[in-house]
Amino acid sequence: MKFGLAVTAIAIAFVAPANADQLADIMARKELRCGTYADVPPFSAPDPKTRELVGFDVDLCKGIAKRWGVEAKITPLSVEARVPEVKLGRVDLTIANLAYTLSRAEQIQYSDPYYVAKEMLAVKASDPSTSKADFKGKRLASTKGSTSELAIKLNGSEPLTFQDTGSAFMAVQQNKAIGMVANTMTITKLVNESKTRGVELKMIPEPMVLQPTGIGMKKDEPALLAKVNETLKAMDDAGEINAAWDKWLGPNTEFKMTRTDKVTPLSQLKFDPIP
Repeated sequence: MKFGLAVTAIAIAFVAPANADQLADIMARKELRCGTYADVPPFSAPDPKTRELVGFDVDLCKGIAKRWGVEAKITPLSVEARVPEVKLGRVDLTIANLAYTLSRAEQIQYSDPYYVAKEMLAVKASDPSTSKADFKGKRLASTKGSTSELAIKLNGSEPLTFQDTGSAFMAVQQNKAIGMVANTMTITKLVNESKTRGVELKMIPEPMVLQPTGIGMKKDEPALLAKVNETLKAMDDAGEINAAWDKWLGPNTEFKMTRTDKVTPLSQLKFDPIP
């Protein structure tokens, strides 16, 4: 009998972790661990005075934690670590401008997107072209290993890659590339800057690709996923996401972007997923 009880206890010990509930763990420890960018403003970057991480993604994490009645613990992550760290359970949520791709979705679970990012193309203002199709076969600059580079390839264009967007910008200025691709906020900023330095650029209105952006978490955590989606919807309805957006990316910032998106289930969005 004692042997049977021992075997049963061992079996329970092995089964328990598989049935662990990450949301319950968060509530029990009274702490929500959010992985954000280490230094990518305006999403998450050190404040020059306090050195604490601040930005849109930081405010989003703090807003979720407040609604859950727990403390927000912000962990800085590199771009490459955003998926592995949440997959391994070292952070509960990755809130770091995490665009949906098929390869990422195989590894982690996505929340409902809270905005749809766009990869945009900037070319010289004198260029008569108006659509991305006009640039098939043309050389376009981007940062290396980015979704911008992938967007160029998906368009049938030739990528010329660099380590940073500043170098990609200069490639267009120096006629090494006919245009450059980056996210909307970066392109908007560079187009505005080009009006006072170098050759003026314009943004092609048609997006190169659409990228629904949401919160990443471990797979097979249905309670956590449902709670995150419920909270994002409540924050959106209350205007909290728009308030954070306007603070960091809105019309009165250098990015001058207006958020028109609403929290929407991924299944309701029409887009071609990036591999």
